[in-house]
Amino acid sequence: MADNAKLVIGDKSYEFPIVTGSENESAIDIASLRAVTGGLTTIDPGFKNTGSCESAITFLNGEEGILRYRGYAIEDLAEKASFLEVIYLLIFGELPTEEQLTKFHNDIKEENHVDEDVKKILNGFPKSAHPMGVLASLTSALTAFNPDAVNVDSEEDMYNAIVKLLGKFPVLVAWTMRTKKSKPLDYGDDSLNYVENLHKMMFSKPNSEYKVDSTIIEALDKLLILHADHEQNCSTSTVRIVGSSHAGLFASISAGISALWGPLHGGANQAVIEMLEGIKADGGDTKKYMAKAKDKEDPFRLMGFGHRVYKNFDPRAKIIKKAADDVLEQLGIEDEVLAIAKGLEKEALEDEYFVKRKLYPNVDFYSGIIYRALGIPVEMFTVMFAMGRVPGWIAQWREMRLRKEPIGRPRQVYIGETHRPFKAMSER
Repeated sequence: MADNAKLVIGDKSYEFPIVTGSENESAIDIASLRAVTGGLTTIDPGFKNTGSCESAITFLNGEEGILRYRGYAIEDLAEKASFLEVIYLLIFGELPTEEQLTKFHNDIKEENHVDEDVKKILNGFPKSAHPMGVLASLTSALTAFNPDAVNVDSEEDMYNAIVKLLGKFPVLVAWTMRTKKSKPLDYGDDSLNYVENLHKMMFSKPNSEYKVDSTIIEALDKLLILHADHEQNCSTSTVRIVGSSHAGLFASISAGISALWGPLHGGANQAVIEMLEGIKADGGDTKKYMAKAKDKEDPFRLMGFGHRVYKNFDPRAKIIKKAADDVLEQLGIEDEVLAIAKGLEKEALEDEYFVKRKLYPNVDFYSGIIYRALGIPVEMFTVMFAMGRVPGWIAQWREMRLRKEPIGRPRQVYIGETHRPFKAMSER
């Protein structure tokens, strides 16, 4: 490929360098476009063709169904690594040694105490509050309890901010759910691993001993790994652009949670279960709804199938499908909604319409099934997505700050009224 791209406008031409990444992705560097053309900008709604940064964290190839964290295939990480190892990898760039991982976990445990005053904030929310709104607010509130700005030029300051968030975030997640279910708050157990402790804080009962179920923990561990990062999506871009103003880590992560809340992003797994509930309420006829999904005149949308980025099978879905099967078998759950989900999956994988268009079940489809099987309320599904995604957000925020990226400031093409005289009240 040529080293430069040429843009011709009228009788003038301009050249811009072509940047090539380590996986041979290429982009035209138009950072100087406005300056050299005298004010010309690009317009790209949704930024579908615009790279906002150079990043060394996650590689995604939607055409071939490839997802890698720091060069490691998602399949290998989901099978061989723990969520805490993946957290370390994403943030610091390498898989940890046993000594590094032990220290990292111990440092996180040292920071897992949440100020008692946070309970007052939590208790101030009505029962009707959506858990994502509660989580975003509590995360933002951590700024008030940790007012000192992070010195990004200090490796120690950066590290301390990171372990502080990783220590407190699972507590906020668990407390959000327990408050929603009117259960007493649990403070966890430092003898458990990171994911086991999260599960205990969410599900332990005050009158019985908590027991670890390896199948459940393994499935939850995999789910969190699969959600840990996904390149420059809506919430990740939000974290980076908020952080580019030099906003702190807690504030930036809170913004990411709010972006993730939307049904077109992290709320998709909740939408899957709500769709399945709707099919159940209408008699559970999956063939009827498959026909509706294929009818362009029908407003029904089949949630949890296909993906905006992956034009092939979502590699995360292949991994989590087995975990879903294992969990359902282990728990021996008989649930009509989950039976409908399995019916839709089977029909979609065999239906020529869906196979031809590569509308395969995605990670949101299977994650919703697992969360429901584990007894996690549907409105908590996106909170669990945030729990998985927080290491990716931290890694992206850290990278952006260390690279000293400029403040995000997109341009626009104005289409409103041109200059007009002011009208007095009597003339309007």
